[in-house]
Amino acid sequence: MSAVKRASNHSTLSQKVFVRTSKAGNATKVVREQYLRDDIPCSSQGCQYCKNNLYVADATGKRQEPILETQPNKTTKRGPHYLVVDTNIVLDGIDLLESDKGFYDVIVPQIVLEEVRNRSLPIYARLRALTKNDDKRFYVFHNEYCKDTAVGRNKGESINDRNDRAIRKVCEFYTQHLGKDYNGTAPEVVLLSNDVNNRKLAKEEGITALGLKGYVSELVDPGQLIDMIPQRALEEEEGAKPKSGKSEALYPEYYPMSRLLGGIKNGTLFQGNLTISPYNVLEGSVSTKAYPKPLLILGRQSLNRAFSGDQVVVELLPKDKWKTPSTSVIESEDLAANEGGEESGDTVMSESERKLLADDALKAHKNEADAAERVQPTARVVGIIKRSWRYYVGHIAPGSIIDDVSRGPRSVLVALMDKTLPRVRIRTRQAAALQGRRIVVAVDSWPADSRHPEGHFCRDLGPIESKQAETEALLLEHDVEYRPFTKAVLDCLPAEGPDWKVPQDLVKEAAEKDPLVAKRRDLRHLNICSIDPPGCQDIDDALHARVLPNGNYELGVHIADVTHFVKPDTALDQEGASRGTSVYLVDKRIDMLPMLLGTNLCSINPYVERYAFSVLWEMTPDGKIVNTDFTKSIISSREAFSYAEAQARIDDPSKTDELTEGMRVLLKFSKQLKQGRIDAGALNLASPEVKVHIDSETSDPGEVEVKELLETNSLVEEFMLLANTSVAKKIYESFPQTAMLRRHGAPPATNFETLNDQLRTIKGMSISLESSKALADSLDKCIDPNEPFFNTLVRIVATRSMLAAEYFSSGSYAYPEFRHYGLASEIYTHFTSPIRRYADVVAHRQLAAAIGYEPLHQSHREKDHMESICKNINVRHRNAQFAGRASIEYFVGQALKNVTKEEDAIHEGYVIKVFNNGVVVLVPKYGLEALIHIDDLGDAETAVFNEKEYKLDISGKSIRVFDKVKVKVESYKDKQEKRKVKMVLL
Repeated sequence: MSAVKRASNHSTLSQKVFVRTSKAGNATKVVREQYLRDDIPCSSQGCQYCKNNLYVADATGKRQEPILETQPNKTTKRGPHYLVVDTNIVLDGIDLLESDKGFYDVIVPQIVLEEVRNRSLPIYARLRALTKNDDKRFYVFHNEYCKDTAVGRNKGESINDRNDRAIRKVCEFYTQHLGKDYNGTAPEVVLLSNDVNNRKLAKEEGITALGLKGYVSELVDPGQLIDMIPQRALEEEEGAKPKSGKSEALYPEYYPMSRLLGGIKNGTLFQGNLTISPYNVLEGSVSTKAYPKPLLILGRQSLNRAFSGDQVVVELLPKDKWKTPSTSVIESEDLAANEGGEESGDTVMSESERKLLADDALKAHKNEADAAERVQPTARVVGIIKRSWRYYVGHIAPGSIIDDVSRGPRSVLVALMDKTLPRVRIRTRQAAALQGRRIVVAVDSWPADSRHPEGHFCRDLGPIESKQAETEALLLEHDVEYRPFTKAVLDCLPAEGPDWKVPQDLVKEAAEKDPLVAKRRDLRHLNICSIDPPGCQDIDDALHARVLPNGNYELGVHIADVTHFVKPDTALDQEGASRGTSVYLVDKRIDMLPMLLGTNLCSINPYVERYAFSVLWEMTPDGKIVNTDFTKSIISSREAFSYAEAQARIDDPSKTDELTEGMRVLLKFSKQLKQGRIDAGALNLASPEVKVHIDSETSDPGEVEVKELLETNSLVEEFMLLANTSVAKKIYESFPQTAMLRRHGAPPATNFETLNDQLRTIKGMSISLESSKALADSLDKCIDPNEPFFNTLVRIVATRSMLAAEYFSSGSYAYPEFRHYGLASEIYTHFTSPIRRYADVVAHRQLAAAIGYEPLHQSHREKDHMESICKNINVRHRNAQFAGRASIEYFVGQALKNVTKEEDAIHEGYVIKVFNNGVVVLVPKYGLEALIHIDDLGDAETAVFNEKEYKLDISGKSIRVFDKVKVKVESYKDKQEKRKVKMVLL
């Protein structure tokens, strides 16, 4: 929210001098010219000078206005004042700055914005969002270009000291500037800084300076804000001295960055993302190109304070220390029971870990021949390149409040909902009040001498198990943006709102308003319909089929033309790109785009005219495509069917109207398309899909059922796949370096080692990985005549062994690597769901340019920009999937609470994993799996685990992978206070 008048008579020329060093060590003097201006406004509504002289119309002709209130910050005991923040305040206090309790009318010096961008892109994005928030009124003041505030660097002065001086200069300027021509009494200017020396110098210069704690204490209603200040920031503000003496390190120190980078370069160290096993929190793995199998990281000493998802550097251990993956289940609650007090012991190793490593050593000794085949290289973490830290949701662990009497801040441990992560220590004044509630925390650091990472309190979501708190928790846990759309985004929507209509006279109205509309093909005469899940409100696609005069068929897919409303590089477009995808929960939908577009103007609702992007094929009666045409269009859907309604209409012989006959033609050709894909090697994988029925009045979860798939499901799927493939070819042809595509890599053979060994050992079967066709054929042969579900079970396990599909920019890979392994397609993209996926929006823009409809925006021509888009939407797509699954798990757990009859709680399940201290069972009825601990299986003392045969014998029972079992399914809360499914073997 900055306004700079571009007038050459208001500027003077200055120079900045830099010394740039090349890789060869040569130094080059760089001189940059810089214009200093005297017309940069202060943006205070009370400043008469700026208001009358410095505000001009922007490019759209709209006059820019000041944003800082005349008498600001009425939420504090201090009089009206503006806040000027330094860099560390933003880095340490971004949560505070975003809160609604205080921190309004904030001046962000340009130098602070640039420093934040260099040090943390996520925080920079949040700061930029604040500058666009009309309620918070954050203003970026371009101090580096203002003649009165630009400062050079003094001889012997550090860059940090120079920047601090520049920020103080901004405070001085505002104080003097506002004192000249103000409407009333000018507000005070307050510098916010946690740097003791900076505050001292500011006070010597007559500037009011406060730290975070000092300012928060002045708020009329500080609420929980004091607890939101990181401990590091508190210590800096209070000028705390380093602790005397050196605490004994519990973890190894990380290697210096120079050694890490050197080791990666010469191949002695390896870099990758750490993944913690969901069944064993003491076992991690890092995949590298140097080894076919992931590197194992065993034990907390070797994990060395790394979180799951961190980008780490690891050092290989000697070969005599390489191991096989653990066969034990160790969850965070098991560790908590063995850890003892925070200060107990002089080692970080718990009893669980000692037992784990001892068992592994014994196992390796007993099964040396077998282990030699399954052994994996083992490593330890020696450095962190990039932390994956985010907001975490959890609850105060019972018994972790060290001092429940003192009124001051107390250290407590927060057990996180993600059981693969350690407990986080925070200091809070409201420990007792926060017990039994879901809270949000942020991690600040993890010193080598601390058993736990250290963080701070951010927010209270509400009571544990309340639907609102649990829903918000799962959205935060999966980094889903769910806040309402900002005013800037909503301002991009059509001014007519829901009254917007497609023009009736394409030529006349197009010439007056939008010349592009005249390029659209009028397809309103076609019998088009949509087929979707019941209750679908955001209808992306519709279809039609008709016989052509030459005896061939015209088949069409019509996709909502989102890009007519979402123009590149607007606030609406940026928000869609950031969110990446809509997120579907059991009881709600988190939209990628505002509802006016998603469920109204773009949605292909029946009986109304809509803009579309159509793909039309001419096919011979035997299914051969003789022509493909792409066009922007205007359509009118005749009907919106659910899958079941469409199936019933197709199957009803009394229905002979054109719309029904068209659907029968579509079904006929969809079967041919599907057979063609299968013949080419497309995989028919499986994952259990369930639906939770929600009471329309109470919103309580009711019956849970497995979704039934009909022929009409396949009908829609086949034509969407064909459209995506056709579009992919077209946009790659036009934009070979930046086309938005989607690939699915062939899975490494090592991913299927365990599954193949289980099939050979237990069933005498195997699956082939020579090609997708070989895999598909071998999966078809995995049949147990005595168990119809067995083939589906194998497909479910096989799906988990596959690599994830990903979006990519075509210039990032060679053409052979474009292949989508699962679909057996050489090239593929996503085009058919632009309402809910941003990748499709980009594909629409590229296709429009490819057919000459309109030029392609520069951002979709730049390889680096396209790669950053792909990176973000890959993460958002994965997070959306996990959030959807977590929502199902939560609501299934709630539904099970209402089961009163014991016979209704008993279901069939299938064993999919066997450990030496438990088994994992999948229940298809709920599409969920759960671990049954050894104590719930029988007498643990009688247990005998046979790793080679994937079998656990206990109390006279023998339990094996693939076994069909009867289980009692119950709902319970685990140590993370998450409502989960508990199974008891019957």
